[in-house]
Amino acid sequence: LARHAGPPDGGWGWMIVAGCFLVTICTRAVTRCISIFFVEFQTYFGQDYARTAWIHSIVDCATMLCAPLGSLISNHVSCQAGIMLGGLLASTGLILSSFATSLEHLYLSLGVLTGLGFALCYSPAIAMVGKYFNKKKALAYGIAMSGSGIGTFILAPVVQLLIEQFSWRGALLILGGFVLNLCVCGALMRPIALKEDHKTAPEFLEQDYVPKAQKRDLKRMYICSPLIKAWSHECLCYCSWKEYDFLLMPGFMVLAVSVLFMAYGCSPLFVYLVPYALSVGVSHHQAAFLMSILGVIDIIGNITFGWLTDRRCLKKHRHFCYLFAVGMDGLCCLFLPVLQNFPLLVPFSFTFGYFDGAYVTLIPVVTADVVGTSSLSSALGVVCFLHAIPYLVSPPVAGWLVDTTGSYTASFLLCGFSMIFSSMLLCFARLAKKIKRTHLRSLTNDTGTKQHIWTNGAIAYSVTAQLDRKDVVFLPADTNSYSNR
Repeated sequence: LARHAGPPDGGWGWMIVAGCFLVTICTRAVTRCISIFFVEFQTYFGQDYARTAWIHSIVDCATMLCAPLGSLISNHVSCQAGIMLGGLLASTGLILSSFATSLEHLYLSLGVLTGLGFALCYSPAIAMVGKYFNKKKALAYGIAMSGSGIGTFILAPVVQLLIEQFSWRGALLILGGFVLNLCVCGALMRPIALKEDHKTAPEFLEQDYVPKAQKRDLKRMYICSPLIKAWSHECLCYCSWKEYDFLLMPGFMVLAVSVLFMAYGCSPLFVYLVPYALSVGVSHHQAAFLMSILGVIDIIGNITFGWLTDRRCLKKHRHFCYLFAVGMDGLCCLFLPVLQNFPLLVPFSFTFGYFDGAYVTLIPVVTADVVGTSSLSSALGVVCFLHAIPYLVSPPVAGWLVDTTGSYTASFLLCGFSMIFSSMLLCFARLAKKIKRTHLRSLTNDTGTKQHIWTNGAIAYSVTAQLDRKDVVFLPADTNSYSNR
């Protein structure tokens, strides 16, 4: 276990970035490429858009819904074990899917089992990057998250070629072998101990109500096993609360609601871009090429936005960069129904892919700015969990609208407005917070009160009175976690 006073911003951290890069290829890129199987599944099983879309929805939903489980295993066992286990489960799910005889079979194998495997890999790998980097955090995330775009660029035409050569069954079998590389990625995730990390079990053992003899025995057992917290009900409750106390932070609540609408809007496009292109007369190879374009431009968005937001002039405005990227993707979705040939769909793939890469890079960065590095793994698990329900319902809802209306217009408009609303909600919340702070500071200057900013963003005031020529300051009972400003 490597020990550092702070994130090393380099060294083995670049190997962690490389490992996370491979994880995003094997998880997010493979999930995107499942949309290439959409027409094959629909033709082979003779089902409508809505029923076929459930396959992609369940994969995404299981990945995000079980993300807290991945964080839990990473926190209490090891990141390496969690990612390796996830790689085995995901590979097994893809291999079993190659023998599917019905859509229900695919729901369980390709949807639930593969999605669960991806969940155990995705959020722990992303959180490890945040532990190794601070000053270069956005750039490191940009490189790591670009694996999704590079993977889509390479895998989209490869998967189309595999389907033509070996049918969809053979393509799924080969993908199952490819996903086993997640086990290699897990081996790269060397744990690191930072000074700011708080070990909740020793904190619990310092409480007054724990007898000294019991403290001594439990501390000795804690050193021997990281799972000692499960031996005490009170300790387990205390540790669980410390890991998820960020849920009550107002900034995280607003971010969570925004993520719900953003996730609803972004998912259907990756499912229906290829079928929509085919419906307007684009060939199969051109439709797969659109996904490749989206993927390679996604890389540019990942890296350039990561580099730009690390600059001093933009570092304080990461939230606004994030909401701008989400809003631009929403506008792209609104214009998609009028783009009905390949030359017009190419610029769409460029624009949507760039801003998709931009905001995907900034999600862990913005989350880390809100909750801090020590809670990042748990917070990313919750953020991924919030993607689950939108990812589950949005593609089938979009498919139902296609089946009902006979066109993709209503589906794409709903996606666009959802993402724009997500952006506007976060923007108004940030502006309201800024106005409130300005107002409170003006009141502070007028009344002469002394302002304290707590670490969770709350604002408290201490009033100084003069009694018997002595200054008496009335403060909250717990003054251990605030700093003067």
